[in-house]
Amino acid sequence: MTGQPTRNIVPAGETRIEVIAEGDGPLLVLLPSSSRDSEDFDGIAAAFAAAGLRVLRPQPRGMGASAGLLEGLTLHDFAADVAAVIEAEGGEPAVVLGHAFGQWVARTLAADRPDLVRGVVLAAAASKNAPPELRGHLARCTDTDLPDATRLAALRVAFFAPGHDPSEWLSGWHKAAGAAQRAASTATPQAEWWTAGSAPVLDVQAAQDPWRPRDTLNQMRDDLGAGRVTVVVIPDASHALIPEQPGRLVEAVLDWIRGLSDRPT
Repeated sequence: MTGQPTRNIVPAGETRIEVIAEGDGPLLVLLPSSSRDSEDFDGIAAAFAAAGLRVLRPQPRGMGASAGLLEGLTLHDFAADVAAVIEAEGGEPAVVLGHAFGQWVARTLAADRPDLVRGVVLAAAASKNAPPELRGHLARCTDTDLPDATRLAALRVAFFAPGHDPSEWLSGWHKAAGAAQRAASTATPQAEWWTAGSAPVLDVQAAQDPWRPRDTLNQMRDDLGAGRVTVVVIPDASHALIPEQPGRLVEAVLDWIRGLSDRPT
């Protein structure tokens, strides 16, 4: 029995971060995609908790009950928010799973605070030079003033594989917070976070993700070193990944976490 999720507020300087927590065991931190909140992880968080992990879901600034400055930020500020959450839990090094934009924050945290990161999971990480036209589709996905049909078409291109229903993602977008995240990404040199410090990395790719063309399959291994990076490709999924193949994602992550205990420290 893992019990119901709890919610509490963790101070991070003048910022306040709402944390959804459940389960007991080694720490797993889940960080959501751009403009979206940690409620996207409801199903997989419960599965991870049932498998014996302590699962923390910090709500990004401007989402849920999290509050803080949304201007003049870099990815280092978002990473510091997550660091405060791990420290408030006791400071045990955590596996940090970031979905899409969230994995940029996870990698920044691993670079800035290696003492707090046991490993990094990249869930649907974009390639270093993702096709630029996808950003237009992303903008239409998040624009709730557009007709649903327009947004659904954009979701099918940018996030969901054929045969998967994108309608559940018509809601759940946070425009102001998402704009702050995009500005922070632009303000942070890629070299400051790309390598995720020296942490072990699980690169979970969706086979039909347009943000990760198939010719970039081994990009993370090439850049970070084959000894650090494990690659898993999940079929029948695109950039959304989590609502499309939650079970396969959970299985891949749990298998990799079990292997972390066998790594030399």
